[in-house]
Amino acid sequence: MSYHLAHQSNKLLSTGKNTPLGATLTPRGVNFSIYSKFAQEIYLLLFDAPDKRPTDIIALNKGKRDVWHVFVNGIKEGQLYGYKVVGEYNPGLAKRFNANKLLIDPYSKAITGKFINENFILQGFNVLSPKKDLSFDKIDNTLLTPKSIVIKDDFDWQGDKKPNLPLEDLVIYETHVKGFTRHHSSKVRFPGTYLGLIEKIPYLKELGITAVELLPIHECHSGDHLTIKKLKDYWGYNTIGFFAPESSYSTNRYHGCQVEEFKTMVKELHRAGIEVILDVVYNHTGEGNETGPTICFRGIDNGSYYYLKSDGQNPYRLYDDSMTGCGNAFYVESPITRRLVIESMRYWVEVMHVDGFRFDLATAIARRKGAFSHHSSFFKFISKDPVLSKVKLIAEPWDLTTYQVGNFPKGWSEWNGKFRDAARKYLIGYDGQAFDFALRFSGSQDMYASKGKTPLNSINFITCHDGFTLRDLFSYNKKHNKDNGEENHDGTNENFSWNCGFEGKSTKPETVKLRKKMIKNALCSLLFSFGTPMLLGGDEFARTQKGNNNAYCQDNTINWYNWKYKDSSKEFFEFCRKAIAFRKAHKVLRVRKFLLTKQANLDHFPDVKWFDENFKKVNFSDPKRKTLICQIEENRVDAKPNPYKIVIFFNMDETDYDIQLPDYDLKWYRQVDTSFSYPNDFFEPGNEEPLEIQDSYQIKPRTIAILIAK
Repeated sequence: MSYHLAHQSNKLLSTGKNTPLGATLTPRGVNFSIYSKFAQEIYLLLFDAPDKRPTDIIALNKGKRDVWHVFVNGIKEGQLYGYKVVGEYNPGLAKRFNANKLLIDPYSKAITGKFINENFILQGFNVLSPKKDLSFDKIDNTLLTPKSIVIKDDFDWQGDKKPNLPLEDLVIYETHVKGFTRHHSSKVRFPGTYLGLIEKIPYLKELGITAVELLPIHECHSGDHLTIKKLKDYWGYNTIGFFAPESSYSTNRYHGCQVEEFKTMVKELHRAGIEVILDVVYNHTGEGNETGPTICFRGIDNGSYYYLKSDGQNPYRLYDDSMTGCGNAFYVESPITRRLVIESMRYWVEVMHVDGFRFDLATAIARRKGAFSHHSSFFKFISKDPVLSKVKLIAEPWDLTTYQVGNFPKGWSEWNGKFRDAARKYLIGYDGQAFDFALRFSGSQDMYASKGKTPLNSINFITCHDGFTLRDLFSYNKKHNKDNGEENHDGTNENFSWNCGFEGKSTKPETVKLRKKMIKNALCSLLFSFGTPMLLGGDEFARTQKGNNNAYCQDNTINWYNWKYKDSSKEFFEFCRKAIAFRKAHKVLRVRKFLLTKQANLDHFPDVKWFDENFKKVNFSDPKRKTLICQIEENRVDAKPNPYKIVIFFNMDETDYDIQLPDYDLKWYRQVDTSFSYPNDFFEPGNEEPLEIQDSYQIKPRTIAILIAK
């Protein structure tokens, strides 16, 4: 036992209760409760400041179901604390207890700051020993590590009401809390923070956004491999606190202010009618592999929180990251880990008022006996939960070894990676892509209809945080990731991108013009598709990451939004704004049922037809087909007479076409044509331009156009 654990407390103590887990604030004091199956002793350490010695060291009582607890009278909100856990250090048997290491509470609602692994003080083993993680480290790190904070749940929500938007009204904007306003050009009062985002809400409203999907905001840890290279885990996909908002996105006015500031951000977004979806990482943690730091789970109950495997001699020494590729995999099949995940989600919904979740590598947490299963206990618990079953659930439906797009249960939506790939391939002119693009654009009926889902369960996207931005998608043939310090080996090589004839930045007028057109084509393909569209933040003003397709470690201007682009690229913003407005103005683009042919249209939902450039039945088996016409009839929405047709022309060929327009006894109007210059590329919905020639229309090469017949 470490010397400092002999210290006692003068505070009035009582046994306390084993539930709820975590630090529960009451008018009399705080109940502390923590799970550990194999710990021999657990001590609660209280602090007046993060860098001071503990004022009190209190032994916890072991109660039922391996839960340790104590009630401390007289302490209040803002109290700093941590745990020392005494037990056997035997990695081969899944035990990595080391009482020299101060641990944060798995249920911490806030943490005082970032963990810095200077001189490897976070490792539970001696990094200089030839035995590596089978050795034991005797250096105490109590004074040097962040602490958990007692937080009250009370907050003046001022009558906050969640928007509760139906899927058909969602236009999702994926963004990073810090990167959204960190650049000096954002001109916000608190750049890079929750409060800074609030100042950009009018911008989101102007664009037409109805939901923000925030990259991880749970407290995370940046690994040693990045620190050595003077880089940082910018994206935040290495969580260490599943209840704690990221402290570095706060103003740091006082310890724990990140909780109040996050709630304030949510309240203001809701006031503007914008939902908040959190990107959550329940598949692994920031403690890394067996050589990683001991911050929380590893030192509390290693075998209950992680998937483990043998190294050939020790049965449970190594961490199984075959699913995540991140050093470890969270053992959500374990009852205590599953409980933590479910209670974390409930906390963010009930206490923090978020509207839904996007699950990183979701197949890794929906496991049964180690493999993805539709019958996993995780799915069952959520489907039966009266709170979680009602929020928006979005899966990233793959992990390192599993691809399950279209296979998540009813009630779940999915990032549709097949839409992304089909759209990219078709737009840049791959052969044999016309049918797949039409299928994905129409809502991926082949994947969702038989499972009782709607097109809206398909989260359609062409770009996201992981990969090229939209501007880079048409500026680079290859990734340019040398700044990441891995000699350009990281990041995918399969980008389905096109540099339009020149790699990187170009001032050639013909290249600039083509790239503008390709960006607008992509925006059309996304925002007019049947499904729920997700826009990567910054794409609306052509943000660039200079060809980096894996910018996870770049906490700098590569990722920070340069708001000067908003003015210099006004035509993209206006095009995107009008496209979102057009989508909202036409319910037919947002229907819950799959569009049917006339023969199948028995319940009065709109028809959809696909033609070739001659308005003939399209031959999808032609591998060279680059042109498509999609005709949507909007004459029976809500069973009300409203006779007009939306006709979308896709020409990804190198030649133009003179298309003979059908005579519908209606007048033709031009809504969109990406070959036109701003502002004539897109007319405001309801203010379309009548065609001078009513019987034909010329569609330029690599162009998307929309005509309205009404």
